[in-house]
Amino acid sequence: MRRTALTLSLVAAASLLSGCEALGIETATQINAKKDAEGKAIGSACRHAVKSIEVCFSSYPRAGKAAVFAGWREMDQYMRENAVVGMPTDTEAGATPAAPAAERSSAGGAHKS
Repeated sequence: MRRTALTLSLVAAASLLSGCEALGIETATQINAKKDAEGKAIGSACRHAVKSIEVCFSSYPRAGKAAVFAGWREMDQYMRENAVVGMPTDTEAGATPAAPAAERSSAGGAHKS
């Protein structure tokens, strides 16, 4: 009698605990893994955009610095091994922003006499 009661209580407890995952409740381990993955993605994107690690840290202060650095370092190694050229953004390359379409059409469009 006691064995069946114990078995039933274990089964009930196991079903309750597995229900948390079905509801979409994240554990602390899952949250930390997600933050690390996001930090690595940020770091690798910064490296590919030819941003220094310091600029990356200051641009994304809420991201974990260790994860950002790990992603930056992994992308740096990958780019060196595969001779990948970084893709700087327009503002970093020294280019001026393009004029809005309305300004371009009025400036060079109709000529008034």
